[in-house]
Amino acid sequence: MNREDAYHTAKLRAEDRKAAFLSAVQTSKARVTPARLKQDAKDKISETVLDGAAYAAAKVRQRPAATAAAVSALAIYAMRRPIGALFRRLYVRISNRTEEISEIEHG
Repeated sequence: MNREDAYHTAKLRAEDRKAAFLSAVQTSKARVTPARLKQDAKDKISETVLDGAAYAAAKVRQRPAATAAAVSALAIYAMRRPIGALFRRLYVRISNRTEEISEIEHG
């Protein structure tokens, strides 16, 4: 292979690489548009939520008793003030049997 053939081969290789580079630049420009980024974020969020739901459903199927215990513990924790207020009112009613004193007036 003489020097001219090597030069033409190198020139063709450089042109191919330049075309590939420009194509990659155009693709990345299209991918970085705000609308595309917003759509990618929405897709990722929905995919993550669906994967999490599927994982949780699989775990519930594996351990239903543990799941029921955890959910009930969480519900009791979330409702601790209303439940506590209910038990306090019931305690007051049970321990204070005088009908003359209203619970509303005296707490």
